[in-house]
Amino acid sequence: MTRVNIRTSQPAAYKALFGLEAYLATSTLPAYLQELVRLRASQMNGCTFCKDMHRECAVTQGVTIKRLAALENWKSSELFDEKEQAVLSVTEAVTLVASRGLPDECYQKVAQFLTEEEIAQLIVLIATINAWNRIGVATES
Repeated sequence: MTRVNIRTSQPAAYKALFGLEAYLATSTLPAYLQELVRLRASQMNGCTFCKDMHRECAVTQGVTIKRLAALENWKSSELFDEKEQAVLSVTEAVTLVASRGLPDECYQKVAQFLTEEEIAQLIVLIATINAWNRIGVATES
């Protein structure tokens, strides 16, 4: 069964999401780190289209194949520094926000590395990729 194509059925919704992407392009978060966030959330959500796209984007931003291969198990990998670990921890918490929210210790850890403005940008980034993942998974696109 063919599922709805939201891009053609609801172009205003796509335009709104691309507006968020335009905002994120002005973020002070490094581009490679944004791609790690997008890829990790997409892995968690099982969005094959987004995983493929953001894996390629991460490579163009200088992320090594070795780090990409380790991303799903970043907690036990020595390939991610403390800042990256803090960002990935927030990514997982916000992606699974219904289960336990964003714990204080997770927030406090990332606040050691990011400014308040960057934390806000990170949360918007995570929310945006989760919206794309949900569209992709729900429509099987």
